[in-house]
Amino acid sequence: MRTAGPERLYVVTRGRRDPGGPDLDLMTLVEAADAAAPPGAPSEYPRILRLCRRPVAVAEIAAHLGFPVSVVRVLLRDLLAAGLAVARPPAPGPAGTTDMETLEQVLVGLRNL
Repeated sequence: MRTAGPERLYVVTRGRRDPGGPDLDLMTLVEAADAAAPPGAPSEYPRILRLCRRPVAVAEIAAHLGFPVSVVRVLLRDLLAAGLAVARPPAPGPAGTTDMETLEQVLVGLRNL
C-alpha cells in the first residue's frame, strides 16, 4: 500500500499531534465496538473499524493503513473517545511474557512501515 503524503496526513488528523489520552503503545490491542463510524467521518475511520473486527495491535493497524504510528494513535484516540472502539493491553503469555508469535507479527508490521 502506498504511504499517504504529509498533506493527507495533516488533513486526516486535522493538524493534531498525538493528543495524549489512553496509553497506546505498539502492542496495544484495539477492537471495534458494534457501532459504525458516523456519517461524514474521515474514510480512515471505517477502514480502521473493519481492520479491528478482531483485536489488532496498533503497529499492525499502522502497517495496513500505511500511516505513521503517531497518526494512527490520533485516529484511534478519536475512535476510543467516541465509543467506536476499545483498547486493551496485549494478553500476556505463560509466566507473564508476551506471546512470541505476536511479537514476530508486530515486527513484520514495523518492517513494512
